[in-house]
Order: sequence, then structure tokens, then C-alpha cells
Amino acid sequence: MALLNPSSVKSRPGFPAKLASHGASVTPARTAITTGQLASQRPIIKAVHGVGLDSSAVRQSMVAKLAQQGMTIPAVLQAMGSIERHRFVDTALVNQAYEDTSLPIGLGQTISKPGVVCRMLELLHQGRPARLGRVLEIGTGCGYQAALLSLLCTEVYSIERLRALHDKARDNLRHLRLANVHLLFGDGMPGYARGAPYAGIIAAAGGEAVPQAWIDQLAVGGRLVAPVSAGASSAGKQVLLVIDKTSQGVVQTVMEGVYFVPLKSGIA
Repeated sequence: MALLNPSSVKSRPGFPAKLASHGASVTPARTAITTGQLASQRPIIKAVHGVGLDSSAVRQSMVAKLAQQGMTIPAVLQAMGSIERHRFVDTALVNQAYEDTSLPIGLGQTISKPGVVCRMLELLHQGRPARLGRVLEIGTGCGYQAALLSLLCTEVYSIERLRALHDKARDNLRHLRLANVHLLFGDGMPGYARGAPYAGIIAAAGGEAVPQAWIDQLAVGGRLVAPVSAGASSAGKQVLLVIDKTSQGVVQTVMEGVYFVPLKSGIA
């Protein structure tokens, strides 16, 4: 299978970019995380004094549990140990930030539990170069997964359909100053064609099927990871679906059962 070479991808759109359907502007951050920082084991984010969760030991304990669950890709585990998850949850829930549980972030949405986030990132990264090229995230949420992707990819486009969550993610990510993360407010169902082709696409909401637009925007050699309905008779159950795009077509692989919020169109 051909792998996407980041240097072969067409140059990204000028910024601030706009979603054609809604005219929403992108809010890019400003300072890139270097490859040298990615290779370092030290946490890259300044401590939050008084919270009690700013010690890297807390995150490394979470990483150790993820490894016990079967997570094995060093770059992904290192990213999980670098990004402070408690910065992305409400103050009342910070003591649960490093437990393997999903937590509410408002508007009926959740931050996925670390085990699921790590699993999806491993599926996206598996068999790929040490650092992926351009990646599209459908459903920014609170911004946690976008921060993780910033350490694994050269460039991240992240779309959120709920204005309040888009604004929350922007605020959560501002202190990280990630120049390779571009937040868009808009409908994620059509993807973001101006940034295509993508080395990877990852979705944080599940529909009946993967929109054709996402597959069209995936580069040959790229991979898509998304939850989808397990079938009409599944009573709302979902599974993870991995789609690999090859020069001969697409290959779909059904993985384990999951539970995500529903994939919806439009903005709110």
C-alpha cells in the first residue's frame, strides 16, 4: 500500500480560511511543537499550580494503564503522557480527568475516555510514518484529541458544528500555541475539501455510514477511523470502522464496539 508523503501533499489553503458552506473562519494558533519536543519524554505544557494534577507522574500512570490494555505505539503513548487532560474538562471533574472514563463537556457532548482516544489514534497511526501528514478531525469537542494529533501529525484541521464547543476548544488550546492546528466552525459532514487530500481522517461522532465526502478527501495510502452504526438490528450499537484507501479502491475493516454521540449535520 502506498503511503502518503507529507511533502507530496498540495500546499494548505491560505489563512484565515473559510468553510465554503458557512463562511466560518479558522482560528489557528501560533507556535509549533517541534519534532525534538515530540521525542522528549518531558511534559511540554506548563504546570497548573493548585490543581494537583500537573505532575507528569499522574499522566504516566494513565499511560501505564493504557499499555496494560494493549496500546503499544510509542509516539501515541508519549502524546497521551504529554497532553494534560485535566485542562480540557470542567473544574468540577478534574479529579476524574485521568480515569478511563468519558466526561461531559456540555451541550450533550463528551470527552472520550483515554482508552478509546488512544485506541483510535493507534489505529490511525498504525503502519504509518513516525509523523503523519495532514489530518482532518471531525468533531473538535473540547480540543483534547486535536492537541494529541498536533504531536502526531504535521498539520491538523479540526471541524466543530457547535459554536459553544468550538469557542471552548479555542480557549482550551490557546495556551499551547499550536501553529499546526487549525480550528474550523462548520458542518463536518462534507469534510473540508480545501485541505484535501488527507493522510488521515478521524471522527468523534458516529453515523449510519461514513460520508462519501470523507472518503473522497482521503489520500491514496491514507486511513480513516470513525465509529459507525453496527447495523439496523443493532439497537443503536456502534463499531469502529477503519477505511484504507488504496490505488485499487477502499478496504474496510470492522473493529470493536464503541459508543459515541450521533453524527449530525448543520451548525448550532
